[in-house]
Amino acid sequence: MITILRRAGLLSWVRGHPFGRWTIDFAWPAAKLAVEVDGWAWHMDVERFRADRHKGNALVRAGWDLLRFTWHDLNNRPAYVLDEIRTALCLTPTSP
Repeated sequence: MITILRRAGLLSWVRGHPFGRWTIDFAWPAAKLAVEVDGWAWHMDVERFRADRHKGNALVRAGWDLLRFTWHDLNNRPAYVLDEIRTALCLTPTSP
């Protein structure tokens, strides 16, 4: 994700941004945009899966936009990832 963001010139993100008792994977605090990268290894545990759902709900209730991407998205569809983030940040998407 970091490589994708840096190559695209997207700035102002924070990795591991604190939010209540949780940490947001990637955040644009000024825009209240949270990006979570979901991997099978992390979410195989029921409690971790539930905790991520609670965090997502809390973010939305607090007025944040939440985008979720998989490792498949990062590896095979980086343009899609960037377009979604740019759209959420009200920037011009890269694809037609």
